[in-house]
Amino acid sequence: MLRTRWSPFGDTEREFSRLHGEMNRLFGRFAADRNHWPATSASYPALNVWEDSDHVYAEAELPGMEMKDWEILVTGNNQLSLKGKRRPPEFDKAIWHRQERGFGKFTRVITLPVSVDADRVSAEFQHGVLTIKMPKSESAKPRRIPIKTE
Repeated sequence: MLRTRWSPFGDTEREFSRLHGEMNRLFGRFAADRNHWPATSASYPALNVWEDSDHVYAEAELPGMEMKDWEILVTGNNQLSLKGKRRPPEFDKAIWHRQERGFGKFTRVITLPVSVDADRVSAEFQHGVLTIKMPKSESAKPRRIPIKTE
């Protein structure tokens, strides 16, 4: 009697290797397209978000950009959106040898840890760093509850 090994998933290792190669090829092609961000970039711009008792803060790195190139939106009381366009450098009669800094349109949307008062949000831009100060909504601030005794 001839026995064959039953393999319900086929040669999964070979298939995963093929899929891995296809994904590398796809993202390599995307990174080579000069109208998009490199595939190696995670999320742009890089953000730090923290809070104190009264505010939520966000800090974004936007080197080489001008304020006219992006906009800040707070929607739904707890979503922060940064939208913009980073322009490519222009050189006369130059030949690119390496281009690792991305350019083009970007959108970054994050959910904030608490609701904020969108009417009182402020922002500063210094040395390529955008700092956004968002006052917490009154309902998001902790309140001390008085304890009554008899």
